[in-house]
Amino acid sequence: MKYIQQEICALNGSTVFMNVSYTIPENLTVTQRFWFSNSLGLTDLSKVAGYSGRVEYLVDKQNHFALKLSSVKKKDKHEYIFRIVTNVEIQKWMGKPGVKLNVTELHVESPGEVTEGESAVLTCKTTCSLTDPTFIWYKDGRPLTTEMIQKNQQLHLQTVSSEDAGSYSCAVRGSEHLPSTAQTLRVRHPPKSVSVSISPSGGIVEGSSVTLTCSSDGDPPVENYTWFKEGGDSPVGSGQSFSIISITADHTGLYYCEAQNAVGAQNGSVMIGVQSRWRIIM
Repeated sequence: MKYIQQEICALNGSTVFMNVSYTIPENLTVTQRFWFSNSLGLTDLSKVAGYSGRVEYLVDKQNHFALKLSSVKKKDKHEYIFRIVTNVEIQKWMGKPGVKLNVTELHVESPGEVTEGESAVLTCKTTCSLTDPTFIWYKDGRPLTTEMIQKNQQLHLQTVSSEDAGSYSCAVRGSEHLPSTAQTLRVRHPPKSVSVSISPSGGIVEGSSVTLTCSSDGDPPVENYTWFKEGGDSPVGSGQSFSIISITADHTGLYYCEAQNAVGAQNGSVMIGVQSRWRIIM
């Protein structure tokens, strides 16, 4: 007897083939051929509860006899042995050692968190070595483009940007229906899209009150908001909102909001123009 492979690593849920070829003396007739598991004794796998319905035997005229095992489970991790029984009671054989089956799931190893501008490496991990696998990567459930650098089981993100944040998973080509669980990659970045809104939004008249509100999308969230007026070196206010009570013409000018988190800072601005309450009638 000769096994094509004596160690097989299979994905949980996949289909695996164990192949054996054999020769027997010409004066003997084979009466039984089957596979059994070392953990279950000399019982034909196709008749064992938990295997029946998942086991299929494939044969040809060249004395090849394959075991096809579908929907592989973690508990299928055993040694599988081929058995031949002939018409002569003492002429029967088993192929020991047999085929060792290991079962693995895919798992993404991720740094979890990275700062914008740095590099990141994600790895598609297995507990045993699959045979010549081609790994496929997904971000937020969609296959990644070939622009991403993939090396063996790794995905390399060279210069990370905030757009790279998301959930990553991997699969093996041919078994795309058996992907890994997704792992989230968080990208820390300075505040972006800093904008300032004015309330009320209509014309600003002397004596009225005005509130400026700053918004941004930093990660981690913005910790400090500081307000400046163009031409001045010192802050005029702090906090996400800045109010001017009983505004005057002296308040006219460009106002800046500086949004700052642990990674950096970014500015947003708005122009305030103040209208006089009085009009001169000629």
